[in-house]
Amino acid sequence: MTAIRLVDVTMRDGNQSLWGATGLHTAHMLQAAALTQACGFAAVDFTSSSHMAVAVRYFRNNPWERLRRMAAAMPTTPLQFITTGLRFIAWQQADPDFMAVVYRTLQANGVGRFVLLDPMHEVPAVIEAARLVKQEGGAQVMAALTFTLSSIHTDAFYADFARALAQCPDIDLFYIKDPGGLLSVDRVRTLVPAVKAVIGAKPLEIHAHTTIGQGMVSSLEAARLGISAVHVGVGPGGDGSSLPEANRMLANLEDAGHSVEIDRDALTRLTRYWQRVALAEGLPPGAPQNFDASFLRHQIAGGVMTTTARQLAELGLADRMEAVIAETGQVRAELGYPIMVTPFPQMVMNQALFNVIGSHRYAQVSDQVIRYCLGKFGKPTSPIDPAVLATIMDRPRARELEREPAFPTLADLRRQFGQGLPDEEFLLRAVMPADQVDAMLAAGPSRATYTPEAAPLLSLLRQLAAKPDARNLVVERPGFRLALHAGASL
Repeated sequence: MTAIRLVDVTMRDGNQSLWGATGLHTAHMLQAAALTQACGFAAVDFTSSSHMAVAVRYFRNNPWERLRRMAAAMPTTPLQFITTGLRFIAWQQADPDFMAVVYRTLQANGVGRFVLLDPMHEVPAVIEAARLVKQEGGAQVMAALTFTLSSIHTDAFYADFARALAQCPDIDLFYIKDPGGLLSVDRVRTLVPAVKAVIGAKPLEIHAHTTIGQGMVSSLEAARLGISAVHVGVGPGGDGSSLPEANRMLANLEDAGHSVEIDRDALTRLTRYWQRVALAEGLPPGAPQNFDASFLRHQIAGGVMTTTARQLAELGLADRMEAVIAETGQVRAELGYPIMVTPFPQMVMNQALFNVIGSHRYAQVSDQVIRYCLGKFGKPTSPIDPAVLATIMDRPRARELEREPAFPTLADLRRQFGQGLPDEEFLLRAVMPADQVDAMLAAGPSRATYTPEAAPLLSLLRQLAAKPDARNLVVERPGFRLALHAGASL
């Protein structure tokens, strides 16, 4: 048995899988920083370009400030950024010069580890992204082997992909990423040895979701076979559609004879903190899941499932969720079995939603699905159903998108937004609505402290302060007086 490290996913993938990426804001994270640092994780799966957009859009939090402050508070724990290669927030692939600025700015603000995930498993695309990361700084680069079930994605397919990347000096390590929780123990027993045999001394980690109850046992089997780190969620940020819960994984690894490099007392304190946050903010904790064979067909990742359920509830159509799930499997088959990792789960499940609530199937098609059919995201893994392809392409919007210009060059964007604009603001303005960036900048620095027990009181005060007839409020008790006056902010 070998020594195993843990990677904490609570703030990025746990937040996304369980709480639609909108559960945690900057103050939640900053308050957890010292506790997380003390645990001794190999890395913290911290953010992505999508999470950065959520910080701006939903919280008016500056994602660059968030990175800087977290990196300063956690100087020995690498902050991990996951990316689908040459893409930043926008759906379109950006040009390499623009992405060089992205990777440079991320590293300047504290990102110490990059996960490069190409949904099509195109070797040249991963190598180009790795080269740019190393060109712009010294961060670790981890290549993702994104697991899915299809006749194409065999052990030999993943081994060939890993073998080609292992020869690249800019790639430091690998991980098997299982966003749908589809990886069984039996498949681990063949896949892990096949990959380890071709990557030489480069480490291999595992990132297996527990969506259908397999992530814990699959990760334990991978540890037995010699992987170097297991990805986990802490307390309420683990289990469910997230990753295996950290405390249970630690106990299981040690029971199997592994030594785990983690500070148990610090992990206990961190778990208690996230439990208090979840209770105060009304965030449902992850729970162990039963096996559900239907997931082997539709392969929907946890975060996409949560987001779609919220969208249906907002439309008053929560009762249609099962129909959308069934339709997702059909849409995925018709679109040539795209691997269900960002951005494809969003595309496929949104199309399924349109098909279920629309007048007829494919009556409404998103621009992203049209672009996928046009090959703008790469070559589909297997051919698109000819009848569906004809239906999608036989509309004016498809012809418009076929003629749309490529992502603007870095020089064009600099001219558009001004040569003197700081890189951090420039990158956000290049890919996000101006009003959202303006609102974020106007909001100023994020709060640095957060007390879970005070959250309900602050929420009540905000609601009262919003009422026209309640502009001056006073809360008194023996030895305590809190006054809120018109014009104050919380």
